[in-house]
Amino acid sequence: LHAALSAAPRSRRAQSALTQLRGVLEEELEAIRGAGTWKSERVITSRQGPRIHVDGVSGGILNFCANNYLGLSSHPEVIQAGLQALEEFGAGLSSTRFICGTQSIHKDLEAKIARFHQREDAILYPSCFDANAGLFEALLTPQDAVLSDELNHASIIDGIRLCKAHKYRYHHLDMADLEAKLQEAQKHRLRLVATDGAFSMDGDIAPLREICHLASRYDALVFVDECHATGFLGATGRGTDELLGVTDQVTIINSTLGKALGGASGGYTTGPEPLVSLLRQRSRPYLFSNSLPPAVVGCASKALDLLMESNAIVQTMAAKTQRFRSKMEAAGFTILGANHPICPVMLGDARLASCMADDMLKRGIFVIGFSYPVVPKGKARIRVQISAVHSEEDIDRCVEAFVEVGRLHGALP
Repeated sequence: LHAALSAAPRSRRAQSALTQLRGVLEEELEAIRGAGTWKSERVITSRQGPRIHVDGVSGGILNFCANNYLGLSSHPEVIQAGLQALEEFGAGLSSTRFICGTQSIHKDLEAKIARFHQREDAILYPSCFDANAGLFEALLTPQDAVLSDELNHASIIDGIRLCKAHKYRYHHLDMADLEAKLQEAQKHRLRLVATDGAFSMDGDIAPLREICHLASRYDALVFVDECHATGFLGATGRGTDELLGVTDQVTIINSTLGKALGGASGGYTTGPEPLVSLLRQRSRPYLFSNSLPPAVVGCASKALDLLMESNAIVQTMAAKTQRFRSKMEAAGFTILGANHPICPVMLGDARLASCMADDMLKRGIFVIGFSYPVVPKGKARIRVQISAVHSEEDIDRCVEAFVEVGRLHGALP
């Protein structure tokens, strides 16, 4: 009886705490809804591709918001390679790499990635978010400094937060500000400049020639996140360092297997062999995460094979991107970016972006409105992404739908 009586107050306190939590969460969720920034997830009932099927929507839908830049996520050879790896190596390793989770296909893919980027070695992660989370803490100490573009991806920002190096943030693409920060950081042992190669929200490209020039002048290292560049920027799809002719001046590259290179999952770091060896010893996301599933490794490896065999797919991207951008600008829309297949259609208002995206779906076009906190307040947009497997007719239909919806919502005259 005594135990029951003493347990009752604890139960009431626990229930009270849960009730309080629910109240706090509902208030926060209602604020998101009220701001027009609620993010709904549409359910796709088909494989990824330029045309998809969406739950609750009849007929095929043109997909213009995937990172499937080269259309390889549904390529028959990529799928077959994944099936073969699944059959030969199983569903997964049930372990981390250093315990008993490394297979020959992991080592082969790492070697292939290093060869693709013309680097000494590479290390695989479950995602590029993990690669970014694992790099800075393992590499940099309180004696060092990291200088980061203010609009770098959230994973870079979070990775930098985890490390104990001195942190400098320079204005977006502002080389004068970067130089001032580099001068200030001269007192530190190592100086690492960190930037996205292509910025995912605005579609602009880092001025790597200027960054590398400053890094050389001030004896700094250069790190580039190439998630939105690997596979399709540069003459052979090696990324922004190839595009801008500084392949031999970029020290470290992080990128993903989950966009152009098969579209499944996985990320990596590639660079000097001693750095990769250190990451195998100290990088927490690597040490404490299961190894990549064999099917994912098989798909990504085949995607790289296809890319290294021919750059024909890469060469189709520029013309299709320019077609969309020029037609949208002629219609009166503002498109950010520098001829990157990420084409942000700037609208400003979060609710307008969300409503226009919903009406685009009714017209058979799958796009998503982006608003705070994904982008700054007042800079809501619909981010369109061009794929090599979109036809010219697909692109023209997308533009026509934007014009119809833009006029309907007052975004166009």
